[in-house]
Amino acid sequence: MATNVHLTPELESFARGCVESGRYNNVSEVVRSALRLLQEGEERKARFNTMLDAVRLEAERNGVHEAADVLAEVDRIIAQHPQ
Repeated sequence: MATNVHLTPELESFARGCVESGRYNNVSEVVRSALRLLQEGEERKARFNTMLDAVRLEAERNGVHEAADVLAEVDRIIAQHPQ
């Protein structure tokens, strides 16, 4: 499958620099690498959003606690059990 991609002059220069550095054989490899990184980032974002949705549902089911209240409770428990 052939796809033409038009890059801004800055991105074209960057891609050519990547090739000239020897890390890539051609600009197509640079673009494929960039797309893989974008794909991985989108997949991480989707997993994170799925986790947030699960946390929201759990919070709706079980309620939430203020961090200050939790820390105060931890301090109280520690104070009751001196070493």
